[in-house]
Amino acid sequence: MGLTISSIFGRLFGKKQMRILMVGLDAAGKTTILYKLKLGEIVTTIPTIGFNVETVEYKNISFTVWDVGGQDKIRPLWRHYFQNTQGLIFVVDSNDRERVAESAEELSKMVGI
Repeated sequence: MGLTISSIFGRLFGKKQMRILMVGLDAAGKTTILYKLKLGEIVTTIPTIGFNVETVEYKNISFTVWDVGGQDKIRPLWRHYFQNTQGLIFVVDSNDRERVAESAEELSKMVGI
């Protein structure tokens, strides 16, 4: 009985876990966004080789955000991070108009369109 009440209470009021994948072309601003969400401020970043993982808390949800590098040699690896995620953030630098079409192409590859 106690276990049942505890289980119900946990589902109603417990912290939910969400795994989020954040990808986009290199220099799109993924890492800047991640640390703005995590720390509440803009920090100086360097190009991501591989990935960054941070936990961001919001209300009763704990988001584990995977920020994966966007260099063209890393992009084929994105799909390996996509499994078991509950959300995808695809970052596009709207100021870099010359690369918007490239962003659209990479997003299409990512989601299989």
